[in-house]
Amino acid sequence: MHDIRAIRENPAAFDAGLARRGLAAQSSEVLALDRARRAAISQAEAAKAAQNAASKQVGAAKARGDEAEFERLRALVAEKKAEMAALEEDARTGDAKLTAILETLPNLPLDEVPDGADEAGNVETHRWGTPRVFDFTPVEHYEIKGIAQDMDFATAAKLSGARFVVLRGAVARVHRALAQFMLDLHVEEHGLREVNSPVLVRDEAMYGTGQLPKFAEDSYRTTNGWWLIPTSEVTLTNFAAGDILDGATLPLRFCAHTLCFRSEAGSAGKDTTGMLRQHQFEKVEMVSITQPEDSLAEHEHMTRCAETVLEQLGLPYRRMVLCAGDMGFGAQKTHDLEVWLPGQDTYREISSVSVCGDFQARRMNARFRPESGAKPEFVHTLNGSGLAVGRCLIAVLENGQTEDGGVVFPQALHPYLRGRTRITPEGELV
Repeated sequence: MHDIRAIRENPAAFDAGLARRGLAAQSSEVLALDRARRAAISQAEAAKAAQNAASKQVGAAKARGDEAEFERLRALVAEKKAEMAALEEDARTGDAKLTAILETLPNLPLDEVPDGADEAGNVETHRWGTPRVFDFTPVEHYEIKGIAQDMDFATAAKLSGARFVVLRGAVARVHRALAQFMLDLHVEEHGLREVNSPVLVRDEAMYGTGQLPKFAEDSYRTTNGWWLIPTSEVTLTNFAAGDILDGATLPLRFCAHTLCFRSEAGSAGKDTTGMLRQHQFEKVEMVSITQPEDSLAEHEHMTRCAETVLEQLGLPYRRMVLCAGDMGFGAQKTHDLEVWLPGQDTYREISSVSVCGDFQARRMNARFRPESGAKPEFVHTLNGSGLAVGRCLIAVLENGQTEDGGVVFPQALHPYLRGRTRITPEGELV
């Protein structure tokens, strides 16, 4: 949500930020609604003051036997009461209209974010690792001989339809090992606090992080009103909803491994084969809640947490700064990490780490008190993948594949597989 005071003070900057997002100017309409709402509030307060003043005079007129003045004042009280009620309703209606506009407008990009309309405008800032040179033609993850039999899309389709997968045997175990490895790394080395959170949430939680109302079609809702989370960003960030935190406790750093659900609305025809784009998937998510002056440094810290996962797994990647037109709804600035997939001969996104400023905090009314007795301020929120488990599995399989159809695993995974180091062409973990 946007700060209406900031829009009043600099409407041109607000419209310029929206323009960088590819959106039309909105300040004129927003400020017109704001003026009408504020005028109704002011007039309602004046009517209430007049009502109160007349009410005090009614008794005096009655006491002195001035029946005409008594009746006039009593009529004035009723008139001002009705006027006040009408004006208060106008203010509520104006506030609802203003909120309806502001809640569907994305966060404004920071000045340092590059301009651009889509992914073509994203800027690479860092690259790590050298893609392996194969002495055979590498294939995609679902085509690897030792993997294909236990990465079962046909059974998943029978159970649930398209964009689902059943993992069995060695592949399922490696998938589980990856999630455990990520959690341990974030908790033991990066100082994040592990959380086990619900995957079903109320409307308020989805609204707080920006999924509602604009992106309802991107998520699944149960018949009794719960939403299936698209990522545990929703639960972890909403821990601060409605609270006033002690500034001395910030930053709060959380991580969680959960199932995630996305309808993939609008993605028809994209990545229809393999595990890249699924309706149900698993992710290790990171969330930080900080004081405003610390959020950009925290963004870099969180990005490094995600990059360290890739580096310890020996997976080449590049860091991209997303342009203004390609960022997510709630982001001020986003780093995408793209991992090298030899089967596709390209880099693909595996993590997106965003700083949201106070955008989500305003929606959730999440605040902190810098020091005892100080006025509460809105916190800043950040979120990022650390990492998407399925996509990490894809990268490990494709980068570790052998010519005979087996897979060799990075050393960091060996302890999580009880010393086993590879999958044979027959699908055995040895």
